[in-house]
Amino acid sequence: MNLLAFDTATTGCSAALFLDGRLAAHRAAAMARGQSEALMPMIAEVLADGGCSYGDLGGLAVTVGPGAFTGLRIGLAAARGLALALAVPCAGVTTLEAVARAVPEATRAGGRVLVALDSKRADMYVQIFDGNLAPLTEPAAMMAAALAEIAAGGPLTVVGDAAPRALEALADAGIAALDADAPGVPDAAVVGEIALARGLPPVGAAPAPIYLRPPDAIRPKDGGRLRP
Repeated sequence: MNLLAFDTATTGCSAALFLDGRLAAHRAAAMARGQSEALMPMIAEVLADGGCSYGDLGGLAVTVGPGAFTGLRIGLAAARGLALALAVPCAGVTTLEAVARAVPEATRAGGRVLVALDSKRADMYVQIFDGNLAPLTEPAAMMAAALAEIAAGGPLTVVGDAAPRALEALADAGIAALDADAPGVPDAAVVGEIALARGLPPVGAAPAPIYLRPPDAIRPKDGGRLRP
């Protein structure tokens, strides 16, 4: 299958093209903001690199969170629009599982992987996986001091852009953990690998975002109208 995967959910922007199930082109850039301007040109670049057109695609994959509200909306809107226009299936992959899968198999074998992603607030987005990447906990927004409640119980490797904070909190709680030698944010190449291995949903099934806390911006009371 020819599949296009992309990610704009955290502090990066990446796109990857798989031709007949194999990675054919890949672009990635770190960016705290600006994904709305960068994503479509990046997609055009990977399609050109792979000698592929939109009409050659058989599926899409995109990250669904948790992550930045604006970044998630950018990626999901692009994915839904392309899936509708091309009439192809679109798979959703969480940021947490994408980051966990990037940890080398030899590093996670026989242990657990704690993914800790920066929420841009006091808490962090976390989830624990076993060595085969089966989830052991649900995705959660959690303060670093509370990690000890879920992290005890055997060898632990920590990965993610909030890993330094997580490791410090675990050390303070007397829990030994290793820092993974792996990227701390999702990458589209890994997102595509997960989607292809799992299989794609039916055409028309739209991936839903994962939000673990309310947005910072909320609708004003009475819709912003002046009260009589």
